[in-house]
Amino acid sequence: MAEIHKFIFKGKRLVLDVESNALHEFDQVAWQVLERLEQGDGDREIAAHLSPLYGADAVKGALSEIRLLQREGLLFSEARESGSGAPAVVKALCLFAADSCNLRCRYCFVEQGRPHPKATLMSETVGKAAIDFLVAASGPRRHLEIDFFGGEPLLNWPTVREIAAYARELGASRGKTFGFTVTTNGMLLTPQVASYLEREGFAAVLSLDGRPEVHDRMRITAAGHGSYGTVLPHIRDYALAEPRGGCYIRGTYTRFNLDFCRDVEHLYSLGFRHISMEPVVAPPGEDYALREEDLPHLEEEYERLVDFYLHCHEVGDPFTFFHFEIDLERGPCLPKRLSGCGAGREYLAVTAAGEIYPCHQLAGREELKMGHVLDPAHISLALPESFVPAGPLEGRCRQCWARYHCGGGCRAASYINGEPGEPYYLECALQRKRLECALYLQSVKGGV
Repeated sequence: MAEIHKFIFKGKRLVLDVESNALHEFDQVAWQVLERLEQGDGDREIAAHLSPLYGADAVKGALSEIRLLQREGLLFSEARESGSGAPAVVKALCLFAADSCNLRCRYCFVEQGRPHPKATLMSETVGKAAIDFLVAASGPRRHLEIDFFGGEPLLNWPTVREIAAYARELGASRGKTFGFTVTTNGMLLTPQVASYLEREGFAAVLSLDGRPEVHDRMRITAAGHGSYGTVLPHIRDYALAEPRGGCYIRGTYTRFNLDFCRDVEHLYSLGFRHISMEPVVAPPGEDYALREEDLPHLEEEYERLVDFYLHCHEVGDPFTFFHFEIDLERGPCLPKRLSGCGAGREYLAVTAAGEIYPCHQLAGREELKMGHVLDPAHISLALPESFVPAGPLEGRCRQCWARYHCGGGCRAASYINGEPGEPYYLECALQRKRLECALYLQSVKGGV
């Protein structure tokens, strides 16, 4: 399957060669020649049809350039074989340091499809057993990752510190290093906590949804009040100090703020320069869940975000938006592009009680439980039959031009929305739009 993706974005005619990942900008003549080639016309037919419109020399030149790209393997390159070529080993754990939380966010996946948590705070015993499991399951991999998650992990701050210290000590004795991330709502991000995160080089994901009215509609306290006014000073002080471990402001947009570009603009106005804004993952019956009819509006919103992104770049005060930061030359390695989502293979989640699941968004679903860190002899790394993902070269993904960039999509989104073996259609559409935006920005900034 020799495949390309052609699209016009803000007047630019762009062509992505799917297999080689090469991006090209075509003029009108070359674009017409390419369309004729896709229809199966030969060079003589193309010249005869297009020369009266554009001139023989222009058509001949366009054909010559296209044929050169083909010979160099940068256009209509051949498809690769399925499979990663190597078995996956576990390289990252999401640890629910706390199943409990000091907020009651409406879209929290901890509350979706889960029984009441069996434990609220992870014990040191469970946390250290999880580290032991990761080291044993990681095979020859030397660098491992831990994300302290929840609930709200800072509710269990002393234990988070103990687990991190244990991981560093064990890693040093086994020739492995650890990277740590903490995902927090900011309520407990005190100067003392911030100082530790900076000193230890933790990465941080800080939850802030944008405008006050947007944030406070979904991210509320146990008493039913908005949390924006409480968390903003903590998050802002930490992020603007530019901690060495790095941090992202991570927002979630729902059906209530389809104009999410305004939320990105708001976050930017507060001084934040590393931003991620993610579509909510929710069962379709929820009033805040995104729907298929929202897609045209969302696609337009991403284009507005492109304009804002470029404006900030042009005035010399750029920001990074997670989904626009792609590297066509040094992107995901071949095994990663072919194996897709690492949930249940390279990445696992451990609840506060010690139960293991394929993904943090699916923790607590009994049918997906893979074992318990305190019972290592009975841990099974075989994916449950109800969670068998299709890779990017299987199922519907095989026909999608974006398959190597999204890796087959989010397995949790597929599972929650009722089709575990195939990507969730709404996520696919958003992935493709974001990738077109990112490719366009590559062409503008890189002079493709």
